[in-house]
Amino acid sequence: MSNKLTKEAFASFERIKHVDDNGTEFWMSRDLASALGYSDYRNFRNVGRKAFEACKNSGINPSDHFVETTDMIIAGKGAERQVNNVKMSRYACYLAVQNADPSKPIVAQAQTYFAIQTRRAEVILDNTPLSEEEQRRLLLRAEMKKHNVQLAGVAKEAGVTTTKDYAVFQNAGYQGLYNGLNKNDIHARKGLGKSQDILDHMGSTELAANLFRATQTEEKLRREGIKGKENANKVHKQVGAKVRKAIKDIGGTMPEDLPVAESIKKLERKEKKLKQIKGKKNKEDEL
Repeated sequence: MSNKLTKEAFASFERIKHVDDNGTEFWMSRDLASALGYSDYRNFRNVGRKAFEACKNSGINPSDHFVETTDMIIAGKGAERQVNNVKMSRYACYLAVQNADPSKPIVAQAQTYFAIQTRRAEVILDNTPLSEEEQRRLLLRAEMKKHNVQLAGVAKEAGVTTTKDYAVFQNAGYQGLYNGLNKNDIHARKGLGKSQDILDHMGSTELAANLFRATQTEEKLRREGIKGKENANKVHKQVGAKVRKAIKDIGGTMPEDLPVAESIKKLERKEKKLKQIKGKKNKEDEL
C-alpha cells in the first residue's frame, strides 16, 4: 500500500466527516458506503447491522453511536424522494469498517484511518480534564436520579401506584415545564433515538430546571399531604408551569429549545477513566 494511496484514502474520509455544534465528529452511512466502494447502499446495510450488534454486544448503548435519519435526494427527472440514512459516530464507523468487505482495498485503509482516529481521540480524552459544564452535568444528573426516586415514593403515598400511573404523573410535570409537551414529544423534538433517555442528553441548565421541578413537587406533595393520583398530577403540572414561568420572567431559554448534549454515559466513562489515570499516577508517585 503506497503512502500516496493511503493519504488519498484518508483525505476522502476526512472530506465526508461532519462536526456537530458540540464539536463531535460523525459520518453519514450513505457517504461512508460510497467511500468504501459500495455502489449499492443495500449491500452496506448488512455491514451496518453487524456493527450495531457488535456495539450492543460490547455493552455500549448503540443509540449513542447510530442515529437513524431521513434525507431527501434528487431522483429521476428532478423528482425528490426520501431515503433512510444513519448518523454514525467515529466508533460506529470503526465497527462498520471491521465488518466491511475485506476484498475491497479501500476497506483496509478505512480500518487504519478509523483505528488511528479512535486512538487519537482516546489519548486526548485520557489527558483532558472534565470541563465545568461536564462536572455540573454529572452532579445534576446524579441528583436527578436520587430525587426521581424520592419523588416516586412520595407520589406513591399520594396514590400514584402503577407503572402507568407514574408515567402519567411524570408527563404532567413535563407538560407544565415544556408548555404541553409530554416525554415522547420532548424525545421527538430533541431528535433522540428510541432507547435514549432525555435526561441523559440534557445540558446543566435544562437538568437544573428539571431538578427544581422534581424537588419542589416532592416537597409540595409531602408538605400539603396531597392524596389522589389526579391531584398529584395536577400539582406536578402546576409546579412545572411555575418553573417555566420563572425561566420566562428572567429571560431564559425555554427548556424545549435548549440544545441536546452528548450522552451522560459517555461523560461517566470519561470520569471513570480519569479517576483510574489519577489513581495510577498517585501510586507511581508513591514508589
